[in-house]
Amino acid sequence: MKSLLLLSLVSVSGLASAAPFVVDAMNNASGDGVGLATISLTAGQAFSVTASSDDLWSLGALPRFCDADGLTGDRYATATDDSGETVGTLIGQDFGMYSQDSQSFAYGTLVGRIDAGSYFAVGTNYAGVASATGTLYLYNWDTPKGDNTGSITANVEAVPEPATMAVLGLGLAAAARKRRK
Repeated sequence: MKSLLLLSLVSVSGLASAAPFVVDAMNNASGDGVGLATISLTAGQAFSVTASSDDLWSLGALPRFCDADGLTGDRYATATDDSGETVGTLIGQDFGMYSQDSQSFAYGTLVGRIDAGSYFAVGTNYAGVASATGTLYLYNWDTPKGDNTGSITANVEAVPEPATMAVLGLGLAAAARKRRK
């Protein structure tokens, strides 16, 4: 019985679907680009999006490098970031907020949107539930896109829907009953 329970837990944890998606600073700009389609979600389904703080895109001439959290303060080049600049060089600064569709986020923030719903800040570490059923699109919060370069890899993971978990639970219960007989 213990081995069945362990196998069940491994099976459940393996049900989450995760995939990396490369969000392009220019092509996927929110103001004048197209969102990058990622995964399909069901309303209420839990999901997460993560990106490395060393994974950078640029919104123009220095100092406009930022990670998925956007241009929110002074950022200096490190030996491990994507800027290609000399360590210690000022590569990013706070550029304020950009407003679009009655929503405001820091320039360069990685944002999400389920189909044509409201935008929400994703940044480097997001976990939440889908507000609607549809496809999750990811964007670089910026316009105009003409001087943007680079990309950020966003790791998107969805937790199985409650119905899938219920069916799995029924199957496990039936297997446990059969094993007891």
